[in-house]
Amino acid sequence: MLKTDKLLFRGFMALALVMLFMAGPAQAKDAKYVFFFIGDGMGLPQRAATAAYTGKKLAIDAMPAQGVTSTFANDRFITGSAASATALATGVKTNINYIGVDPQFKPVKNLSEMAKERGMKVGIVSSVSIDHATPAAFYAHVKTRKMYHEIGFAMADSGFDFFAGGGLVDPTGKKSKAPLGDAYKQAQAKGYKLVNNKKDFMALTPADGKVVAWNAWLQDGEALPYVMDMTKDDITLPEFTKKAIEMLDNDKGFFLMVEGGKIDWACHANDATASILNTVSFDESVLEAIAFYEKHPDETLIVVTGDHECGGLTLGFAGTKYDTDFKVLSAQKVSFQKFTDEILAAFKKEGGDFEAMKPVITANFGLKFEGDPKKDTLVLADFQVAELKEAFARSMASGKPEGSEYLLYGSYDPLSVTLTHLLNQKAGLAWTSYSHTGVPVSTSAMGVGAEAFNGSYDNVDVATKIMSSMGIPAKPQYVDAAKVRVAAN
Repeated sequence: MLKTDKLLFRGFMALALVMLFMAGPAQAKDAKYVFFFIGDGMGLPQRAATAAYTGKKLAIDAMPAQGVTSTFANDRFITGSAASATALATGVKTNINYIGVDPQFKPVKNLSEMAKERGMKVGIVSSVSIDHATPAAFYAHVKTRKMYHEIGFAMADSGFDFFAGGGLVDPTGKKSKAPLGDAYKQAQAKGYKLVNNKKDFMALTPADGKVVAWNAWLQDGEALPYVMDMTKDDITLPEFTKKAIEMLDNDKGFFLMVEGGKIDWACHANDATASILNTVSFDESVLEAIAFYEKHPDETLIVVTGDHECGGLTLGFAGTKYDTDFKVLSAQKVSFQKFTDEILAAFKKEGGDFEAMKPVITANFGLKFEGDPKKDTLVLADFQVAELKEAFARSMASGKPEGSEYLLYGSYDPLSVTLTHLLNQKAGLAWTSYSHTGVPVSTSAMGVGAEAFNGSYDNVDVATKIMSSMGIPAKPQYVDAAKVRVAAN
C-alpha cells in the first residue's frame, strides 16, 4: 500500500471512529422498562429533611443523574398537582386543575398511552385515591381534577393493566352533573379483577390479568393511611410497587408510574414526621425498581421527581438558630390525621379539660409539661404551653379557623397543627405555608438515557426526555377528542 493510501486509510478510520462515538447515544437501545416515580409535594427540603432524620442518603439522591426542575403552570407561578402532573405526563404546560388537556382544552397524549400503543403494559400506583390529580394525568383527559366520577370511568376504559393504591372518590357519580353509572362495575365489565384486601392482593399473579386494587382501610379521602398509622393488615407503597412489577413484567416491556401522594398531604398540614416517614416509604418503593434494574440494566430507566414543593419547609428555625435535633421527631407516634380523627374526636366526646389533655399530648407527641427545657428538648417552655392552651380552646370550640387564625392553623384542627408545629420547631424545622410553593424540585434518574436528566430544566422536559429514552419523538402528541369519552364534559 502506498504511503498516501495508508494516510488516507488512517484518516478514513479516524473519521469513522469519531462518527461512531458521536452516534453512540443515538444507537443506544430504547428503554424497555420505564419507571416514573413522583413524590407529590416532595421538593428539595423534603428530601433533605428525610436524609437528616434517617441519617442515611436516600436511594433517589444516590442516582447517577441529578437535575433541578422548575414547576410553574401555564396560568400561575405556583402550580397545582393537576397542571404539574399533566406537564410531567405529556410535555405540555396547562392551566391549574386541567388534567390531560392543554390550555385550549385539547386532549394531549400521555406517556401511559404512548407506552400502550407500543405494546407495553401499563401500571398506575398511588398512595392517595387512584382518581386523584397525579395518577389521573396518566390516563384521563378532563377540564377539572374535581371530575372524580368521570376520571374513574376513564380509568375503567383505559385498558391499562394495573391500578392500585387508594380507591375512587366518586365511583357512582353522586357529585357529577351527568352520572355514568358505577365506575367499579364498569371496570369489572371491562375485564378488571377488583381486590380490596391484603391477603387477596398479595396472592395476585399475572394470570389474574388486569387488576384494580386498593387497601382495605382508606384513612382520608379514599387514600392509604399515613405510614406511621399503618398496621400489618395494610398494604404499603413498596408492596404495591413490588406487586406491580410482578404483574407487569413481560417481553414487550412496561411503563409504571408510582406516586407518593401523602408526602404532599402531610406537608399541607405541616406534619414533618408524617411527611418524612412517607418519603422513606417512597424511597423504599424506588428500591424495588432498582432491584429490577439490576436484573435488566441495559433495558431499564428509572426517573424520580416531585411535582412541586409543599408547605414551604425549611431546615432551620429562628427559635433554635443554628441548632437542630431531628431525633425528637421520633417522639411523635401518630399522624395529625389520626390524632384529629380518632384521639381528639374521642376526647371531645368525653368533654375533658386542658389538664386532662396533657398526658394525651405527651403520649402521642412526646412533648412534656414538666422539666427544664434547657436540659430536655421535648420540655415545653411557658410560652409554648400558652400556645397549646389557646389552640386547645379553639379546637374545643370547633369550627374551621377563620381570618388571621388561618396563619396559625391553616384549615386544620388548631390543636393538632400546633402540636406538629411545636415538635417540628424543636427539631429545627419550620414551615411558611399550608399550600404549594414555587421552589424547584429535584429530578433523579438511572439507566437507559439517564444522562439526559442532569442539569436544569422545566417539568415539561421530564416528559420529553422520557419519550426520547423510549424511542418516541420528544414532542407533545395530541389525542383525537372524539375518541376520548370524558374530554367534552
